[in-house]
Amino acid sequence: MLLESDAEIRMSVSATTRPMRPGEVDGVHYHFLTHEQFEKMEQAEQFLEWAHVFSNRYGTPRAGVEQIVSDGRDVLFDIDWQGTQQLHAKMRDDLVRVFILPPSMDELERRLRGRGTDSADVIQGRMDRAASEISHWAEYDYVLVNDDATACLEQVKSILAAERLKRARNVGLVDFVRGMIG
Repeated sequence: MLLESDAEIRMSVSATTRPMRPGEVDGVHYHFLTHEQFEKMEQAEQFLEWAHVFSNRYGTPRAGVEQIVSDGRDVLFDIDWQGTQQLHAKMRDDLVRVFILPPSMDELERRLRGRGTDSADVIQGRMDRAASEISHWAEYDYVLVNDDATACLEQVKSILAAERLKRARNVGLVDFVRGMIG
């Protein structure tokens, strides 16, 4: 929803070793890699972050993010707390961390089942790890409860607008002010 509402933001496409799900497109939803390909990229330091999650590996290829940034766009990441910690260590001043909570654990399970993309075993594994994942909420700059998708989107858009207005991110402001005051 955020991507549809803001032309200045692009999605970071993660790499994964998990199998492709029906309807997914390589290079659009994920870069689907073998374990060997992933390890080779990891050893070559081609990931900004990476982690083992649910028996698979996930990572953010550096090249794609750097291209988006060089095009003057913001980058949206959909990563877990481990990846966020790694990105924060590398990009502290350029990263805005937003943690989106479900309204309840029951609702989280209902949403996971409603997607229809995972087996019952995978969903149970996700639910077993959910409390551990959620326990990292305090490490984020902003924490939202997604009990209404439209309202949550508006909150995310407000955060994005405020962060874009920060003096440190306002490229060209120094020259503007110097020119204004002579």
